[in-house]
Amino acid sequence: MPVAITALYAAILALMVLALAANVSIHRGKLKVDIGDGDNPQMLRMIRIHGNAVEYVPIALLLMGAYELDGGSHRLLHIAGIALVVGRLLHAWGMWNRPEPTFGRIAGVSLTLLTIIVLAILNLLQVA
Repeated sequence: MPVAITALYAAILALMVLALAANVSIHRGKLKVDIGDGDNPQMLRMIRIHGNAVEYVPIALLLMGAYELDGGSHRLLHIAGIALVVGRLLHAWGMWNRPEPTFGRIAGVSLTLLTIIVLAILNLLQVA
């Protein structure tokens, strides 16, 4: 069974993660930080924006793929995919210029975690 919906959001999110990785490299050059964060708060933020995406995106995509393979609702998959993309964009935007919690950071991580929770429940219901 094809997983075209999951593949669509995996591709979009992969490009986002790659853009965030490139951003870390660009900031390393700009801020002259070879490894780690160099005790630079801006460098640390850029690393964490990328790291946070790398921590949460794979499990969400795994849950989407499992749900799609098990014949889950295409509408719910698109809602989850859109929520995940929006959540990741909000998180990156919210952390970009400010270290303190912002609306974007809080809303972004909340939307990401909510999406993962919903996908986990959908998978449990699908196999029950």
